[in-house]
Amino acid sequence: MWEFIARSLEASTIFTLAALGELLGQRSGILNVGIEGIMLFGATFGFMAAQNSDSYAVGFAVAILVGALLGSLHGFFSITLGVDQVVSGMGIWILGFGLTTFIGNPYTGPLGMDRIPTIAGFSPFFILSVVLVAVMWFVLAKTSLGLRIRSVGENPSVAEVSGINVARTRYMCVVVGGMLMGFAGAVYSLDYNPVWNYNFLMGWGFIALALVFFSLWNPWILLGGSLLFGFLWQLSLNPQLFLPGVFSRYIWRTVPFVITLLVLLVMSTKWFRAKWGSAKPEALGEPYVKG
Repeated sequence: MWEFIARSLEASTIFTLAALGELLGQRSGILNVGIEGIMLFGATFGFMAAQNSDSYAVGFAVAILVGALLGSLHGFFSITLGVDQVVSGMGIWILGFGLTTFIGNPYTGPLGMDRIPTIAGFSPFFILSVVLVAVMWFVLAKTSLGLRIRSVGENPSVAEVSGINVARTRYMCVVVGGMLMGFAGAVYSLDYNPVWNYNFLMGWGFIALALVFFSLWNPWILLGGSLLFGFLWQLSLNPQLFLPGVFSRYIWRTVPFVITLLVLLVMSTKWFRAKWGSAKPEALGEPYVKG
C-alpha cells in the first residue's frame, strides 16, 4: 500500500510542476496549450544528457534550459508577433511529439543509473513541488511582483499606463513557466519512470492544462487537484489493489482523461462562467498591442 501511495505522490508531483508553469503564464495572460510538447522536450533532452554525462544534475539542468528556450519561443510568437496563442502552443506540441521521437529513438530503453534516493520514503521532488506551490501562492498573492503579473493578465492597457512593462512581465512568466514544464518532463523520465520511449507522457501535459482551469488559478487548489489525479493515474495502473475484478485495466486507464474532459465540459457551461468566471484572468489568450 505504501508503494502505491508513494507512486501516487510521485505522479502528482509531475502534474503539479507542469501545471504551476502553466498557471504562472496564464496569470499574466498567456495561454500555452503546448505543455505536453515542452514536457516531451525536457524529458527527452534531460534523459539524453543524464545518460551521456552519468549525472542527474546535468540532465535536470538541460531539461530546465530547454524548457526556458521553448517558453521564450512561445513568448516570441504570442507576445512579440501577436500570433494566436492556441496555434503557437499546438505547434510546440506537434514539434515536440515528432522531433523527440526522432532524436530520442537511439536512447530507447532504461536510463541505466542508480535511482534517486527518497527522503523518509517521499520523493524529494514531491517535497520541492509543495514548496513551489507555497512560493507561487505567496508571490502572486502577497508581493508587488505578483500584483504586476496579475495586472497584465487582467488589463494590460491599464497596467502599461501604470508603468508596468507588459511584454517584459509576460516574457518572464512564460520563460519561468517553460522551465517548470521542462523540469516536470525530466522528473518523469529521470525519476518516476526512467525508461525512454516515444510519446511516453501519454497526455500528462493536457491533464496539467486542465488542472489549471480546475484550480481556478489558485496554487493550493491546483495541488489538491494534482494529488487527486496522481491517485487516479496510479489507480488506473493498479486497479486490483482497491477494486479487483471491476472493469479491465484498459478501461481504468481512461479514467483520468474522462475526468479531465468532464472538468472542461463543466467549466464551459454558462452556470460555471456566471459563478466562477471572475477567477479567470480577463485578458487570457488575448494578444496585447501597445498603443
